[in-house]
Amino acid sequence: MSDIDHALPFSKDAIRRFQSETPMAAETVELNSQALSAIAHLRDDFVSPRMLCGIWRGVELGLFLIAGLVTLVLGEADLSDVRLSQIGVVLLGSILGVAAIEGVHGYELTFLRGPISKFWRIVLGWGLTVGLLTTALALFGAELLAGGEFFAWFALALAAIALGRLVLKWKLREWARNGRMERRALIVGGGTNAEKLIRGLEMQPGNDIRICGIFDDRDDRRSPPLVAGYPKLGTIAELVEFARRTRIDMLIVTLPLSAEKRLLTLLKQLWILPLDIRLSAHSTEMKFRPRSYSALGDLPLINVFDRPLADWDAIAKRVLDLVVATVAIVLLSPLLLATAIAVRLDSPGPVIFRQKRHGFNNQVVEVFKFRSLYHEMSDPDARQVVTKNDKRVTRVGGFIRKTSIDELPQLFNVLRGDLSIVGPRPHAVHALSSRNETFTEIVDGYFGRHKVKPGITGWAQVNGWRGEIDDPAKLTKRFEYDLEYIENWSLLFDLYIIAMTPISLLKTEAAY
Repeated sequence: MSDIDHALPFSKDAIRRFQSETPMAAETVELNSQALSAIAHLRDDFVSPRMLCGIWRGVELGLFLIAGLVTLVLGEADLSDVRLSQIGVVLLGSILGVAAIEGVHGYELTFLRGPISKFWRIVLGWGLTVGLLTTALALFGAELLAGGEFFAWFALALAAIALGRLVLKWKLREWARNGRMERRALIVGGGTNAEKLIRGLEMQPGNDIRICGIFDDRDDRRSPPLVAGYPKLGTIAELVEFARRTRIDMLIVTLPLSAEKRLLTLLKQLWILPLDIRLSAHSTEMKFRPRSYSALGDLPLINVFDRPLADWDAIAKRVLDLVVATVAIVLLSPLLLATAIAVRLDSPGPVIFRQKRHGFNNQVVEVFKFRSLYHEMSDPDARQVVTKNDKRVTRVGGFIRKTSIDELPQLFNVLRGDLSIVGPRPHAVHALSSRNETFTEIVDGYFGRHKVKPGITGWAQVNGWRGEIDDPAKLTKRFEYDLEYIENWSLLFDLYIIAMTPISLLKTEAAY
């Protein structure tokens, strides 16, 4: 949850009820031909502006280092004469140089795309870094680099960075032209407010927002089919399906803040999507705390929800997944092999059971498990919940289900990218409770748990909420823990859950 509790004229309790009162149908909504055509024209390959700026910091750190090392090598008669302390000075200066450029906003996308005349800020930042480093070494009497070497390092690094930024500027223009360098936004709500926002965006220099369409539940009389040249592609329900079929980065709601009831209704439908959700504030006279805002150029927006696990967070989690899954497969390979043999000898049928389950952003993924039911009684659609003393469960199946060994093949799902090591447990697409209720009937807003990849283990599981769902309250508790995990994710949180998983498996009362 973002700063919405302080940013909007809604009560805190009303906002918290998003997670318990969200009406969401389980069936897929059909899109009209205009919306399908818009999806077809959106490229799948893209360059994230935030990640690009982060990568460019690393590139320039490398350029500073290389320029400094080249200076050291050229300044010595022999490569072996270069001292470790001199390399340390180069490394320190390079880090300070990147920090100085960061201080003059030199890694912001608007700066990277801006005119070359702004390059004087880089010269100033790098010049101050070299000057301060030279002065500091002189004061401490450490003659590690001569004055000429400092000047050569300054000039060589500056030339390399200037050349690199010229190449980057050319690539940025190319990516902007072919649609790879953009943030995609959908506007929620048409009419005059939407038109004002669009016109304001068009006037922003260096704007990287691409408006992909407008969605509104109102009819064409109250919300025109075309606003400032952008078409209305459908209703809010169709927006949810649209955002699941293609990459969308942001939703901008243009309704006035005074329309509290309608805003709440819209946000209850939209919060389940893994997107940044913003309210347009350019036409409101209400003032909120500064951290409640973000901006598109000069246009203020109120932050409502932030995408979980965006950019570098997603990369860090993916690296953790790959490392843990690979190590686990290697270490557990004897157990995997022994279980496969036991399943095969215990009853006829395939060793691996495949099941369609809901994955990230409600997409369907195929999950692997060791088969634990008799093959002729298998239930890929999970129409019948496995209960205590279920006659469909094999002898080996009962043991591997109780110990969760049947879940280990999902490590290969992690390598494929369908699952994560830690996340909300994936449920079968047509799963039912012991009372023959669908999960969406038990928990309104259930699909909100799909804002991140599902996992082999999760926060709900290590807190004891695993096994049969014979009471609606059990699914509700799982849902609450899943949302708590999504809102508070960190690598340390993932590592803690991984460490606690073996301990939680000792509690087998509800696992059968």
